[in-house]
Amino acid sequence: MDVNPTPPPAAEDGHEAPISRIVAEVAARFPGARISLGEMAEAFEDRAFGLLILLLCLPSLLPGMASVFGIPMLILGLQMGLGRRVPKLPAFIARQSIKREDLLRLASASSSGLRRIERFVKPRPGFFTGPIGDRLVGWLTVYCAIMLILPGPGTNGPPAFGNIVMALGVVEHDNRVIGIGAALTLAGCVFATIIVGGLIWLGIKALGWVF
Repeated sequence: MDVNPTPPPAAEDGHEAPISRIVAEVAARFPGARISLGEMAEAFEDRAFGLLILLLCLPSLLPGMASVFGIPMLILGLQMGLGRRVPKLPAFIARQSIKREDLLRLASASSSGLRRIERFVKPRPGFFTGPIGDRLVGWLTVYCAIMLILPGPGTNGPPAFGNIVMALGVVEHDNRVIGIGAALTLAGCVFATIIVGGLIWLGIKALGWVF
């Protein structure tokens, strides 16, 4: 369903929030009606992993949207976890595109909690901005993507929120925010794993009662 573009929200202190600025930067670079993931990967080079993960994860804050972007996130996470510096997307994923107006709308999908974190984001080098930190972010993104792909009540939001924070830190080269996002992602994924594991256990028990 088409939607009218909504101006990205400004941060509370009057400065443009990082996600709004990043989305505006992407939209300005690609003035066409649709923007493909492959185009973004080529244009943003060493920032592409964080940028693509961020943009793929933002829709997960909207009901029913998480599983659609799980597989692209899984592939990006695997590549990042294996040490690639620039993503190499399979053709079927590179061709996937997002409407420019929907991209602008994504900036307004962030929760109030995320906006509070955005106010403190700035370049801060450290462990998480180095090669080992990049690999850790990649494997946590893989974990998050699996949780987004698997069905479960209330299991999408917590991992997705943490991964958005983590990806925002990657784009902005902020060691502290990446660390906070990594902790939130791990906690959210563990929560989702417990829920999904509980549902599987109940399903097995139910089959035992039936048969």
